[in-house]
Amino acid sequence: MLKYIIRRLFMLIPVLIGVSILTFSLIHLIPGDPARSMLGEKATEAQLESLREELGLNDSYIVQYGRFLGDILQGDLGESIQSKEDIAIQLLHKLPATVELTIFAMLLAVVIGVLAGVVAAVKQYSWFDNLSMTGALFGVSLPIFWLGLMMIWLFSVTLNILPPSGRLTAGVELNTITNFYLLDSILTGNWVAFKDAFSHLLMPGLALGTIPMAIIARMTRSSMLEVMRQDYIRTANAKGLKKYLVIFQHALKNASLPVLTVIGLQFGLLLGGAVLTETIFSWPGIGRYVYLAVLGRDYPVVQSTILIVATIFVLINLLTDILYKYFDPRIRYE
Repeated sequence: MLKYIIRRLFMLIPVLIGVSILTFSLIHLIPGDPARSMLGEKATEAQLESLREELGLNDSYIVQYGRFLGDILQGDLGESIQSKEDIAIQLLHKLPATVELTIFAMLLAVVIGVLAGVVAAVKQYSWFDNLSMTGALFGVSLPIFWLGLMMIWLFSVTLNILPPSGRLTAGVELNTITNFYLLDSILTGNWVAFKDAFSHLLMPGLALGTIPMAIIARMTRSSMLEVMRQDYIRTANAKGLKKYLVIFQHALKNASLPVLTVIGLQFGLLLGGAVLTETIFSWPGIGRYVYLAVLGRDYPVVQSTILIVATIFVLINLLTDILYKYFDPRIRYE
């Protein structure tokens, strides 16, 4: 197992180099000029040229990429062109917001999706099976931006029971330690901030978790139906084992590998793909951060953030592969 993990970690190197080249190339193909974006339309050509020279934008593609890669290898993510702030410091504040949102969304997706899939498989062709799979179909089909706007209209504008945006209400004080607001409020015993942060998390978390919830429910149902037709399940039932033991200890554990794969992939996708959700709910995470950076042609921010997200995504896939052995001891990593 240790050799497998080390080999997979070494495989990160070519993957991340490929990601860096692809990201660096694509961001430079985006129409627009960072210097023009910073100085405005009234800037003279001399001012623009001076700023381009200062930012190194006049250098060749190879020189710019070499400088970017050299800084990354030294642990320096660079500075934002727009704000002149250190990107690493900005990510330390914004990445926890996205991770907190993603974890909450995936917890909702996994708990509701797995339970719905199990019950739908056990009660195949029942009203619950038909209703849950129809709901899963709608969940996959609904655009996040539409769902988010409808939730704001219903719960914030009409019912006025949930805040429409942000992570914390203005005036609510919280001493941040990790920048994970729920965790920080627990660590500091600030239950007012915990309740407020949780209420802000509910709508974006549900909106973000809808699609993976639907996918997990359908995959769980399909995998459970396949496992429950096996001989050892019929034998367990014939021996008189309790129904819930057969379902959760024997069937679900053996049906979990495809579900685990989907969960790992969806978690990585949500971590890097929460742009729409964070934009609609004004959630100060890396999705919105990258979106604003693209609009402002802030090359260093886009390149560094995507590289960090790609690293996390690959590590999540590695963790998923390692968990396979826990769910199926027959798997051997050689």
